[in-house]
Amino acid sequence: DRDGVINADSDAYIKSPDEFILLPNTIEAIVRLKRAGWTVAVATNQSGLARGLYDRATLHLMHEKFQRALRDAGCSGVDWISFSPYAHVTPCRKPNTGLYQSIAWRFGLNSLAGVPVVGDSWRDLDAAMRVNARPIQVKTGKGARTIEKHQQDIEAHAIPVVDDVLGAVLWLEAQS
Repeated sequence: DRDGVINADSDAYIKSPDEFILLPNTIEAIVRLKRAGWTVAVATNQSGLARGLYDRATLHLMHEKFQRALRDAGCSGVDWISFSPYAHVTPCRKPNTGLYQSIAWRFGLNSLAGVPVVGDSWRDLDAAMRVNARPIQVKTGKGARTIEKHQQDIEAHAIPVVDDVLGAVLWLEAQS
């Protein structure tokens, strides 16, 4: 996920590069993944496009700011960003699985079974489980609310809960 995992989230939407503020540890986390040979993709609902709060060029500028920060840290950047521009329910908007399926298609994967997916909201985790990926819950963004509301589901599915995206990376490293 993007908002709340990689960058600060806002109920008023992230509408410009100035509002796109990377969370602490984001760059370190992604650099660690890339140096370890991981492919890193982002799946993000961006209903602000359909709501007319920003345009695709502005979204691209936000993502370029992110990629530039990674390059400045000596990293090639994330490998793919998949986004849903819709405000209504569509197959490509989480909690549906289209964003994850587009990532699988992009990288020639027949399955996302076991692939780690880091999210702050239940829709991220639910979509991940529906493609047999391995969800990881962060406490950043909407994470605290998600944990409170879905604690039983998180426990029932043995979803690891970590502080932030770096915590997710450290959890993955510990599993290796």
